[in-house]
Amino acid sequence: MLLAPALLLAAGCGSGLVNANSSNAAFSISPGTAAIDTNCAGCNATNAQGSSVHQFTATLPNGRPAEVTWSVTGGDAASGPGSISASGQYTPPSYLTADRAEVVVTAALEANPSLRAYSVLTVTPGFLQPLTPENAALGANGSVAITGFLAEAGGTTGISFELATSPNGQSGGQGSLSAASCQRDSKAFTSCTVTYTAPASVQATGATYVVATAGGASSKATSVVLVNAAGVTSNPATHQAQFPAMLSLGSSGGNNKDFDTRGSQIVDCCSGTLGALVEDAGKRQYLLSNNHVLAKSDHASVGDTIIQPGLIDNNCTPFGDGAGSNPVAPVASLTGWLPLSSKQTNADAAIAQVTSRAVDPSGSILELGGRQADGTLAAAPPGISSTGGRGENAWINQQVAKSGRTTGLTCGGVSALDLDVTVDYFLDCAETRPYLTKTFTHQLGLSGNQFSDAGDSGALVVDSANTEPVGLYFAGGTDIAGVSQGVANPATDVLAELGVQLGGSYSFVGAADHAVSCLNYGDSTIPAAQGRALSDAENTRAQQALAQARILVSSAAGILGVATGKSSDHPGEAAVILYTDESRAVSVPATVDGARTIAIPTTARAVAYGSAPQNPFEAGTVSLPSSALTQAAAVKNQAAAGLMRQNPAFFGVGVGQSLDNPREAALVIYVDRNRLPAQLPATVDGLRTRYVVMDRLHVTRSYAAPAQSRLHCMPKSAGQPGRFDPLGLLLPRSLKLN
Repeated sequence: MLLAPALLLAAGCGSGLVNANSSNAAFSISPGTAAIDTNCAGCNATNAQGSSVHQFTATLPNGRPAEVTWSVTGGDAASGPGSISASGQYTPPSYLTADRAEVVVTAALEANPSLRAYSVLTVTPGFLQPLTPENAALGANGSVAITGFLAEAGGTTGISFELATSPNGQSGGQGSLSAASCQRDSKAFTSCTVTYTAPASVQATGATYVVATAGGASSKATSVVLVNAAGVTSNPATHQAQFPAMLSLGSSGGNNKDFDTRGSQIVDCCSGTLGALVEDAGKRQYLLSNNHVLAKSDHASVGDTIIQPGLIDNNCTPFGDGAGSNPVAPVASLTGWLPLSSKQTNADAAIAQVTSRAVDPSGSILELGGRQADGTLAAAPPGISSTGGRGENAWINQQVAKSGRTTGLTCGGVSALDLDVTVDYFLDCAETRPYLTKTFTHQLGLSGNQFSDAGDSGALVVDSANTEPVGLYFAGGTDIAGVSQGVANPATDVLAELGVQLGGSYSFVGAADHAVSCLNYGDSTIPAAQGRALSDAENTRAQQALAQARILVSSAAGILGVATGKSSDHPGEAAVILYTDESRAVSVPATVDGARTIAIPTTARAVAYGSAPQNPFEAGTVSLPSSALTQAAAVKNQAAAGLMRQNPAFFGVGVGQSLDNPREAALVIYVDRNRLPAQLPATVDGLRTRYVVMDRLHVTRSYAAPAQSRLHCMPKSAGQPGRFDPLGLLLPRSLKLN
């Protein structure tokens, strides 16, 4: 026992590796040693909320759990050792002031506290936030500066940057990188910047990833550059900058009071996107965004000042009146909102009457215009000539665009219609005080690589063919394939509800319809599903079903052959491929012997020579008959509420297209990745099911990766802002993007 104080002292002083005994005669703990970073990269478990934790266990010699009391000591001189729960779940500190910290985890036997076992954790700094910008578009010879921030103040750790063909890759990609330049200061978080330059000639548009690693930590951060043959240059940083006059929409903004305090200190703040301009019958103009962006999720006051840029882009300083921030002028005054707490509302929207000469009265939105001589995209109003400013209805696979604070101009597709979805709201930016969980009905599901991220809330979603308003983006996240999944209120419904709740009639301000210079980063849903390895159990199930499927082969029925494959409707699940006569409308069962089926139209010759397509979309997009959607909507309306009540893992149900048989509709079911059921039905009432596995939707940042990045705001006095000091008594808290 005399060794324990010396061991703890060494850990607290950060004096290098510490040895500890993880077992004794009474019990042992596991793991005995481990290395993680402040993002919890390398952590071995998640808690009930889906946050990464490092799980410790205590075991008796007979293999049964030992009843112990957990504690942690040592760690960083300023941020401490982190925390551990009564069940042994360890969470690291949010930042370090040295390149590493040794944390000692102690388990004391409850029946005899003098019996103890120890584990040593080495904690290194991870990434403080995603790389900035998270995405950009460049033509030949174009360049962009990319910056990463580490959760370390002081120390010597730097960031290494590499080009790759995938977010987790280590090689490939187009273009080149400069040498990294790092800034280190004991009073500020470490940052490193690298310049990416596109190749001198671009023959085809494609994505290149800049992958960053932090010292010896296992976490990674990536920025994706869309190198395009059209020569378009786009950087979301323009959406986060301050506009001196005549503001264009699609930019950063929010309520001037949207921050959290601790005592006299501002510890975090929230902001989003100023989406579009609307007007009433008297031609008075208003900014349109989300309730949670402008009205603080029902907790604002009429008349509150709306600012641009938002607090997140101005040092969390109201009106920008402190050091390290820029003075800002109000651009609008909060007028009204659709109450989230009301059962009579079905949209997350608010409006603010514009300040004279503060906003472009034409309703221009950043980058909705054509390519300019320097490669950038001009601002332009949305199209209203087809609908008179009322917006248009969406359809499955419709190509849409949005211009938002975080990811700028991006394009994606409508993946679900008639979507019923539950979304979590909080009273504070730090998400420590739940407000309510609201179920929205008849919403739009959107998807696409890099389509959206936190901070894009409030962006107007438009038809990329004519810029007619389609929806108002308000929630999203990233699924297990790394694809952005978003939800938007239908634009027509937003205007109608504003009229009912606030009185009067509203329409979008815009101009003649025109196409968007679309920046589409693709959609990796199908490639990710097909690239996923199947378990032995799934392979066995597919082989068993294949024997039954062979009975279906018949030229008269239009089924030319069968094989085993992988489902794209439910990644990780085996399926049976049915090759069908492409010249006929062939009826294909949704399952065979309990296994999903994949319908691939082709020819008998292609099947015989082994040259048939590998997936149903290999030849391009497949149109879905409207009758199929109508029938699917009827099933969805009967089943959605019951599905979401019966299984808490389901938080959204809509109607979309099956990826296994594109000629059929499917129920699109959103599933909580942290509560994934062991079995998910292949059909519901005879209708195919398609699963989107991701974190539950909420209106701030949401990551699918277990190593969750933290964005930190610079603490300061609410009355007299000052410079950020991570060594002070206040720990940096999460800065939230709406």
